Amino acid sequence: MHEVEVVDSAAMKRALTRISYEIIERNKGVKDVLLVGIKTRGEYIAQRIAQRIEEIEGEKVAYGTVDITLYRDDRHDSGEAFEPEFKGADLPEEVENKIVILVDDVIYTGRTIRAAMDAVMDVGRPKRIMVAALVDRGHRELPIRADFIGKNVPTSKKEQVRVSVAELDKKDSVSILRTIE
Repeated sequence: MHEVEVVDSAAMKRALTRISYEIIERNKGVKDVLLVGIKTRGEYIAQRIAQRIEEIEGEKVAYGTVDITLYRDDRHDSGEAFEPEFKGADLPEEVENKIVILVDDVIYTGRTIRAAMDAVMDVGRPKRIMVAALVDRGHRELPIRADFIGKNVPTSKKEQVRVSVAELDKKDSVSILRTIE
């Protein structure tokens, strides 16, 4: 495997700041906004966006997490026996009539976002659901798009995108992993 860094720590910080401003502008503030990070790295990205919005607006924005393991439509593909562990959603408040912004590290086929929408809809009916992704790598299989994108990173299906966050990986970066043939 050959790894090429395409986003460093400073670029990631700028991308998250830009997403934060776009969320504020598109929603005319953050009233009724609820950020929902998709575990695992989306949860840390959502926390950072919430902190940045508070710095910009002087107003706290609620954020929580959702674990979509149970909702994945491709969880049986490995051929192994699969016993899903339901962890569900850890949300600080009701989603009813809220603008829920699903936050993930990478948007790819759209299946993770679809699963996260199902998980959120199981706990309530938001006014609107939007999507924020640090990286959009293309190759959608479902008609889902990100409303807020940190960086478009065109890839082939053979490549992988690795997002590293300091909270888990001791550094912030986005890399493309390529198989050397």
